[in-house]
Amino acid sequence: MELPGLFTYWIVVVLMMTGFYVVIAQGNLVKKVVGLNIFQVSVFVFYISMSKVKGGTAPILEDGIEVYANPLPHVLILTAIVVGIATTALGLALVVRIRETYGTVEEDEINAREREP
Repeated sequence: MELPGLFTYWIVVVLMMTGFYVVIAQGNLVKKVVGLNIFQVSVFVFYISMSKVKGGTAPILEDGIEVYANPLPHVLILTAIVVGIATTALGLALVVRIRETYGTVEEDEINAREREP
């Protein structure tokens, strides 16, 4: 069974819209960080799926091989994953500090406490 050629792109769109919805609709800051991670994963999947070369092999020079796959997108995604982990850790650390300061991680409650005289 062969999947349709655009199946990966549908997965990307579903992941992207799910992450976007979570960021917009949720008031909990931890859920917003999770939504951003889902959105980020969709970008990773999109970038990797765009770099697929049909019939391409590893870029090792040998006789008879004419089509090579570029390893650069995969390396960039590995770097992006590491950066994503670091930014997620920073975001969660900020959520912890906000929880210590305001006693909650709900956006509405934080805004209400900010408006109090």
